[in-house]
Amino acid sequence: MARIKILSNSNRKEIILKNAAALFRKRGYKAASVRELAERLDIEAPSLYNHFRSKAELLKKICFSTMVDFTGHIDMVVASKESNVKKTEALIRFHIQKMYNDFDFVYVANHEWKHLPKEDLELFLSQRKEYERRMIEIIIEGINKKEFRKSHPQITVLTILSAVRGLEFWQRHKKELSITELEDHMVHHLINGIIQ
Repeated sequence: MARIKILSNSNRKEIILKNAAALFRKRGYKAASVRELAERLDIEAPSLYNHFRSKAELLKKICFSTMVDFTGHIDMVVASKESNVKKTEALIRFHIQKMYNDFDFVYVANHEWKHLPKEDLELFLSQRKEYERRMIEIIIEGINKKEFRKSHPQITVLTILSAVRGLEFWQRHKKELSITELEDHMVHHLINGIIQ
């Protein structure tokens, strides 16, 4: 069997993770096997264990690396001096970019997280809740500053996150719009529904 082919700016672990995310999205975490992943990579299955101890570790890395990306971005957005409208727009655009550029990772983090081991599952869910809480705070502050219409903040955040998550169904139509056009259209529809 061949060694894992190294692409520019990628290392073996990144290549394994990208392939694992694609496999978990396509087959589901439970149905996917390490042997299948090794076949995709054109290597022997035991070689994978030089990089990751288990299939569960692959899932953990995919879910938590995705969460780190979202958390890092919201940290930056919250720290900015922008209006709450601009902060919300920045979050929407980032979610769209992640769905566009890292679809397999986001899909797995959205759907396969339930297979994380108990301790990891609790941490993942608490981080997800904290992310949503921080988004809700932005909406509440925007309502208080009369940037947004008075609305139920949790429903507003749920609507935004559900709309962006709906892009999972859009993936097959990717070529019809550029990412910039997609962002502009979604931001227009989502922000115009809540601004004052």
